[in-house]
Amino acid sequence: MIDIGANLTHDSFDKDRENVIKDAQAAGVETFIITGSDVDCSSKAQQLAHQYNDCCYATAGIHPHHASDFNGDAEDAIQELLHDDKVVAVGETGLDYFRDFSPREAQIFSFERHIKLAIENDMPLFLHQRESHKDFHPILKEHRDQLGNVVVHCFTDTEQALFDYLDLDCHIGITGWICDERRGKHLIDIIHNIPNNRLLIETDSPYLMPRNLNPKPKSRRNEPKHLAHIATEIANILDIDLLQLQQQTTENSRQFFEI
Repeated sequence: MIDIGANLTHDSFDKDRENVIKDAQAAGVETFIITGSDVDCSSKAQQLAHQYNDCCYATAGIHPHHASDFNGDAEDAIQELLHDDKVVAVGETGLDYFRDFSPREAQIFSFERHIKLAIENDMPLFLHQRESHKDFHPILKEHRDQLGNVVVHCFTDTEQALFDYLDLDCHIGITGWICDERRGKHLIDIIHNIPNNRLLIETDSPYLMPRNLNPKPKSRRNEPKHLAHIATEIANILDIDLLQLQQQTTENSRQFFEI
């Protein structure tokens, strides 16, 4: 399996990152795409991708939470990272109107500049969207014909939003959110609409611990090893063989990131 969204730069992994990776590999996770969420994080993700060269790759971008920090210097730094062969996508970028940690105007500006970077570098785009579909969708639609592969990662939105992104030939990343019978029930009802070749799986670790893990871990830190649980849950919901789901999503991920 490939975890397309692992925040392995997070400081909660600083003391045991190597063991976290080994535990995930033992659970069947063979490759990790380490998410870049600001300039420093993206640089660290790149460094980790080289340190764990046999199993890790990185993205480079500025999360909408940090969009206020996006400027010419930040853009230049991201551009420089994109030259590295271990950096396989532009992002994380997009819009987040749930938290609004950065002004919406700054988020939109940063999002559009990241789209420009993806177009100019002919690279996949790794997107975040939360409670911002009304602005996010038209911006993406305007530029979609110029872009290559696009994934709306950690998808948690409505059926209509899902259809809108699929109509734009986007891939969809599903996390342990689908394992939460409270917040994720609607995903159970709509995930069957995602074509087999558009589905990607991820943990978004250390966030979004699958709620229905049994036994429940003592720590609330999510880990890439729990991708196995997420895959099992999705296979059960879709009523397909687990191995088939693992093979399909792995192939999807390899083609998406060209790895």
